[in-house]
Amino acid sequence: MMGNVFLHLHPVKVSRQAMRITYTWCLGGISFFLFLVLTITGVFLMFYYIPADQAAYGNIQTIQSAIAFGAIVRNMHRWAAHLMVISVSLHMIRVFYHGAYKPPREFNWVIGVVLFLLTLLLSFTGYLLPWDQIGVLAIQVGSNMANYAPVVGDAVHRLLIGGIDQFPTQNTLIRFYTLHVLFLPLVAAIMMAVHFWRIRKDGGEAGPPPPARDDIQMVDANEARELVGTR
Repeated sequence: MMGNVFLHLHPVKVSRQAMRITYTWCLGGISFFLFLVLTITGVFLMFYYIPADQAAYGNIQTIQSAIAFGAIVRNMHRWAAHLMVISVSLHMIRVFYHGAYKPPREFNWVIGVVLFLLTLLLSFTGYLLPWDQIGVLAIQVGSNMANYAPVVGDAVHRLLIGGIDQFPTQNTLIRFYTLHVLFLPLVAAIMMAVHFWRIRKDGGEAGPPPPARDDIQMVDANEARELVGTR
């Protein structure tokens, strides 16, 4: 069954030119792999983390020092988050540079922009969860910046903070935790499914198709390369 799922991540055939190996060839696949790493490590952390202002910081210290492989899993989660922001950003730059936002791929470009914003929001909401001084002050600065947005600034600030307070509180932590572990990952997973479907439907190439196509089998040429991340 899993074989059939992975076969549907790519079109059946692509042009031989599109399969040439480049340094940016697998940025989309790397981003998806990092999302899976974040999901697995995040579920592990959820077993021990309590989203309460009196317990959150202590939970993180317990995970780091008293839970088997806790420090490794937490660091994997943290570094995978940083790397995903980088890989998604580079992927967006590559797609724009190659003109893959042009028809008939403009809809998938919009989906990609949404996924990029979701990636940033996931990173932003996760920053508060350790409930340390750096995270709390960073979220305070970020939420205050949102407060200066015209028309909707005050509403966005209240939504993020959970009230009229200028400093993150228990309500803030609960809201960020819910966004980080439930709402944003669910929306991102749905958007990824649509993104993969559109890649397959649109032919999977970056940019306008060449005048003459020399098609090869996608699975034979691509799967092994994606395993080593050469794109």
